[in-house]
Amino acid sequence: MSDRGATAAPSQAPPPPSGPRPKVTSRGRTSVPMASANSDSPDIPEFEYFGTPRGLPPLTEFLDITGVDMMKRPDDGNTIPHHTMYFNTNNLIVRRGQEFQVKVTFNRPYDAAKDKFAVEFVIGSSPQYSKGTYIPVFPTKDRQSSWKGRVTEKSGNTVTMGVTPTASCIVGKYHMYVAVSTPFGIRRTTREDSRDLYILFNPWVADDAVFLEDEREREECVMTEMGIIYHGAYDDVSERNWNYGQFNHGVLDACLYIMDRCEMPITNRGDPIKVTRKASAMLNSRDDDGVLVGNWNGDYTYGVAPTSWTGSTDILLSYASSKMPVCYAQCWVYAAVFNTFLRCLGIPSRVVTNFYSAHDNDGNLTTDIILDENGRIDRNRTRDSIWNYHCWNECYMSRPDLPLGFGGWQVVDATPQETSDGMYRCGPASVQAIKHGQICFPFDAAFVFAEVNSDVVFYSRRKDGTMEPVKVNRTHVGRMVLTKALGDLTSRDITDQYKFPEGSAEERTVLEKAEEYGCKREKSEPPEADVDLVLPTMEISVGDDFELSLEFVNRSDQRRTVEAYISGNVVYYTGVTSSEFLFRTPSVTIEPNSTVKELVDVKSKKYMKHLVEQANLHFIFTGKVEETGQIVTTMKVVTLHNPKVTVEVSGGGKVNEEMMARVQFTNPFTFSLDDVYIRMEGPGVMAPKSKYYSLIPAGSSLTWTEYFIPQRSGSTRVMVTLDCPALRQVSGQASITIQP
Repeated sequence: MSDRGATAAPSQAPPPPSGPRPKVTSRGRTSVPMASANSDSPDIPEFEYFGTPRGLPPLTEFLDITGVDMMKRPDDGNTIPHHTMYFNTNNLIVRRGQEFQVKVTFNRPYDAAKDKFAVEFVIGSSPQYSKGTYIPVFPTKDRQSSWKGRVTEKSGNTVTMGVTPTASCIVGKYHMYVAVSTPFGIRRTTREDSRDLYILFNPWVADDAVFLEDEREREECVMTEMGIIYHGAYDDVSERNWNYGQFNHGVLDACLYIMDRCEMPITNRGDPIKVTRKASAMLNSRDDDGVLVGNWNGDYTYGVAPTSWTGSTDILLSYASSKMPVCYAQCWVYAAVFNTFLRCLGIPSRVVTNFYSAHDNDGNLTTDIILDENGRIDRNRTRDSIWNYHCWNECYMSRPDLPLGFGGWQVVDATPQETSDGMYRCGPASVQAIKHGQICFPFDAAFVFAEVNSDVVFYSRRKDGTMEPVKVNRTHVGRMVLTKALGDLTSRDITDQYKFPEGSAEERTVLEKAEEYGCKREKSEPPEADVDLVLPTMEISVGDDFELSLEFVNRSDQRRTVEAYISGNVVYYTGVTSSEFLFRTPSVTIEPNSTVKELVDVKSKKYMKHLVEQANLHFIFTGKVEETGQIVTTMKVVTLHNPKVTVEVSGGGKVNEEMMARVQFTNPFTFSLDDVYIRMEGPGVMAPKSKYYSLIPAGSSLTWTEYFIPQRSGSTRVMVTLDCPALRQVSGQASITIQP
């Protein structure tokens, strides 16, 4: 029978699968999944047979392990030579490229002629010898692996084994086993957390990529817990104390968790270039649920205000325990916590502050300010802003991926400003490359170059929409770069490490080199006006009335009349305007070769209600010279100084003896302060503590007394911050010396 002409039955879609979805694995792609978690590791079998076992063999006549001593006490000879004696942990912590020792006790004396044993180190979920994640270390010269081993002492049944990890080995937490060879197979110890071992970068060893030769810099940039971060304005610098706390309990594990969280391959964790680049992305939460949530809008209802933090410990421990980003941060918090991460892992690092830092997002190396025909700033068309200051980090390492000479200090920045290779991160960028205009080198050198070298260009916009550059300020951006001095509580000016002197022949050569790599600059040279505007430096406290003295200087032989515009704005430290509180339009006449002062009264009631945190007032003075049509401009940032918290410390000043810290603060304002948080901590002496006050009435005072027991001798500080919605950036500190 033919089926010609028959109609096909409509096809039916198969029913959807029921039950749980199949587990997605790497099977079919790789035989072993990539290890990307330091916390994951398999249990190595206690006995590995050489052949097919016929029951458990008798082992009584063979060498067996009865005890392992990791020698983690300070007097055991490991932690002090490895500079890890300050870590508050129950595990041994050493640095790579340098010998450490462990003691193994056997059931009888060890005989090198007939007994064979090895100390094994394992890291990650799929340990392999070829990947450097499984390393057996042998005691005899005739058999050695990449890590060197030797017997340094024998006493009775106990053998002291010296182990030297390679200077390029993976940084992280290893599990250690002791294995003994028998005729039937390998017998090893069971896994115990007490035998876990942390291996860090080693800036004391010349073969390590982070080797730093200067001992004073090593002491400051690896071992020092107390930091000073600079902020404010370049002519009115303020200090913020910070406890990096890189040795505090749990901080090292939190730093390793950060690399686990981003699934960084275990095999990459010995390379400081890869570690710092990954970490610069992971310290912010923008695209990977990293450590800190940035917030610049002044509303911190659901977290801690950036100005309230006193150290990194609370932030890192909170992130590691909650597995959630911590609220909130701004640039100095990102830099401070990143500094803790770097120093904790052994990478020399420091926090750097760039005053008048350009945020160049289009690569043209200019910050554009648009003026109308009369010389008044056009706020609707002026989009660029210059941060009063910006904090980033420098870390020290060799750069084998770059030409010779570009190792050393590298810029890394965790503040989420622009994306780099699709993620919010920056660096590492060679400081030497930035100074010499070699912005083609990875990573993000062009962005950092613009932060310290951009020009401020004032454009006059005509009625037909065309714009003409009328003034170029080539010295405003990157005015000063500061970091903490070595072993001192003062600042260190490192501007010359980023740029040659303004106007020098070397600077011109550098700018030409940067242009070869695509940076566009304003080439025009508008004629200089023969009238200058000069503003004095002022120190003003929050709530003060003050007087601005604007000096007009006529350098010509003819009378000049300036139609001036004076604008006062409350700004965030990022240069973004919050609100305008002052506007004046004086007309000033200056006789030939003479000076006229214009006084402007600024009342606190005008700016106080608009203040944002960090209390910055930005004054822009522009004007047009009637006789010549020239534009004159100047800008001034006034940082209002906050009241201080008084901190007094009393007691014996000895390790393990109780001491007392007393915090005092008086509300100097005519209004109450609500929702006040005070935080206090001290490196080596006091864990982070906080106290809440719902209300501090106008003119009233508070006193908070806290008892603590120092755990470590040496010089340190107790640091305090006071923070509330109406008053940010209030701090105090007391220096103390603890005797042994």
